[in-house]
Amino acid sequence: MFVNEFVLELPFLESIVEGVNDFIWTYILIGLLIIAGLYFTFRSNFLQIRMFPEMIRVITEKKSDSTGVSAFQAFTISAAARLGTGNITGVALAIAVGGPGAVFWMWVIAAVGMATGFIESTLGQLYKVKDGDRYRGGPAYYIEKALGKRWLSIIYVILIVLTFSMIFNAVQVNTITDSFETAFGMDRLILALILAVLTSFIIFGGVKRLVKVTQFVVPFMAVAYMAVALYVVIINIDAVPTLLAQIVNEAFGVSEMLGGGMGAAIMEGARRGLFSNEAGMGSIPNAAAAANVSHPAKQGLLQSFGVFFDTMIVCTCTALLILLSSDYLLAEEQGAAITQAAMSEHVGGWATAFVAIALLFFAYSSVLGNYYFGETNIEFVRPNSHWLTIYRIAFLILGIAGGVATIELVWTMADLFMALMAILHIFVILILTKTAVTVLKDYTDQRKQGKDPKFNVEKYPEIKNTECWGEGEEDSSPERRK
Repeated sequence: MFVNEFVLELPFLESIVEGVNDFIWTYILIGLLIIAGLYFTFRSNFLQIRMFPEMIRVITEKKSDSTGVSAFQAFTISAAARLGTGNITGVALAIAVGGPGAVFWMWVIAAVGMATGFIESTLGQLYKVKDGDRYRGGPAYYIEKALGKRWLSIIYVILIVLTFSMIFNAVQVNTITDSFETAFGMDRLILALILAVLTSFIIFGGVKRLVKVTQFVVPFMAVAYMAVALYVVIINIDAVPTLLAQIVNEAFGVSEMLGGGMGAAIMEGARRGLFSNEAGMGSIPNAAAAANVSHPAKQGLLQSFGVFFDTMIVCTCTALLILLSSDYLLAEEQGAAITQAAMSEHVGGWATAFVAIALLFFAYSSVLGNYYFGETNIEFVRPNSHWLTIYRIAFLILGIAGGVATIELVWTMADLFMALMAILHIFVILILTKTAVTVLKDYTDQRKQGKDPKFNVEKYPEIKNTECWGEGEEDSSPERRK
């Protein structure tokens, strides 16, 4: 009881963080996300539309040798982080605070975010490094290699470890414990401790064990949850066109503009959209870099599809599920409980337990994905050091703390830290856009010739400090490329 009271009641901290959040999101980040996303869209010649079929094709590619992980495995690691509480709890919070119009702005952030996701993940692949029989990479790596600013890389490492491995980890565990308390009356602290023990076995087993877990869990949880959500949508298909019109109307409606509802819709849609698909934050390039592919653009395309899948499909299913209920703005409910109540109305009381179990899979796979992002960045700073052990212990402790914290506190903290991380990272990839566009052109030129694209960095002397993209990796050491 003492632990619960101590962690749960921090209203002063909540109010401070929320005030800072409102300033950053209103005056900086929302505009930056949209403007940068549009810039990437134009520079990539509307990649989201013209190369969508190619995104589907590359997801099934196999590895050429035993190193690294396959394109699909890298996709599951990134999907493990994307497909989490944002798809169930985040959508519910967006609608509860911003109304149906918030869903439209989630779509906007995802539409432009597909181009952003391509740029960042292509850079992650281009500047990856070899680490034994696997690859590592991400923003910390390309900030140092492409910009030559290790100090900025260290700042980014601090932000991503705090954001994903600590704050987002707490958010995911919080959602699991909250939904299980609602469905089964289970003590939140006990469940948080059980999850910590299970996580310790996985994270001390290395990334290959992580890949095996996510490769099984992610497809299973996505199919099971969406099957039920789609069933609800299909049996209520006559109401869907009206709901879609309501989403668009309330995103731009006159009454919403006059009453301030439009601002709330934009704010919540942008926040929950970014939390869900992560485009521009720099988290996904860490997973993209782990893949063994013949061309960096392949992972860029695959991760761009990941943004579409996460928001346009999974989040939309949740939104329609909630909006199809008779009273989706349930004043007495919050977070995942809104989705649980809505699904129960459609398919029966068993849905409360089903959503809790689905959230267990969604959120727990995100816990594992978030852990990996932290590990690969700790390795960037101090490879094979005792800091990795300290990080793992802190990761487990923060998960337990998140399990008993209030929903308001963990989500406001998540909003603040992901905003800081996204602002830094978006400015970095704006500087490096030309490099990513060069890699994309190389890919499309080879595809027009009917080839399976293979990237050779020797053709582009302006691209420096790569390790893995010469004629052969054995001839492409960092020393030779500098």
